[in-house]
Amino acid sequence: MRQYSASDFRGFFYAHRGLYDNHHGVPENSLPAFRAAAEKGYGVELDVQLSADGQVVVFHDDTLDRICGVRGKVIEFSLADLQRMKLLDTEETLPLFTDVLAVLREGAGPLIVELKTGPRNTELCEKTLELLRSYPGVFCIESFDPRIVYWFRKHAPEIFRGQLSQPAEDYAGSLPAPVARMLAGCRFSFLNRPDFIAYKIGVRPSRILRKRNRGVLLVGWTSHDAVADAKNNDSVIFEYCAPPLRYENA
Repeated sequence: MRQYSASDFRGFFYAHRGLYDNHHGVPENSLPAFRAAAEKGYGVELDVQLSADGQVVVFHDDTLDRICGVRGKVIEFSLADLQRMKLLDTEETLPLFTDVLAVLREGAGPLIVELKTGPRNTELCEKTLELLRSYPGVFCIESFDPRIVYWFRKHAPEIFRGQLSQPAEDYAGSLPAPVARMLAGCRFSFLNRPDFIAYKIGVRPSRILRKRNRGVLLVGWTSHDAVADAKNNDSVIFEYCAPPLRYENA
């Protein structure tokens, strides 16, 4: 497997959860959304997690109610049960990661795979890595959970890896304040040594900007004006706009 570098990911626009339109029958993280992104040649960002029976599926939320109208978490249902659920009242269902990779190999740009944290992180890391090893395109991984990023540093250091983060107040209610502040400042980076930091667009801590000055890529999410946001980021994850395929930083 080829070892990728910053130049393989810098200057790309990445379609957030595919090139989706939840209001017009193309749900996020669905095969039509990924096919549309691949046909345009965009980079793609997506989310993976486990079903109850250990299948790697592509879905963002921890719970199913917003997208599928079902109470419960993804990891509480088997693949068969999940694929009987409809995405946002369309005929689309939760795709397997393998099915998405088959669509993306038709021409998409670089792929960003976000691993969602859960009770079976190691299993998710192992299975995601196994599937990615046979993917012929350019890819990297990221997670909000620094333990997942560390797992890849330890077990697959050749894979380009990123730490997702956001301001401390955005963690409010889900984490104790001291932990939120540490995550917001990427304070665990001395352990997992991310190649890039994917940070929510807006004001970034000076600590994050210093890391960028030392060569860590800064990826902005999620932009609705990708061309404007490109000025302050090395790459941009976008939705609901139509930027060019690539850009060069000023």
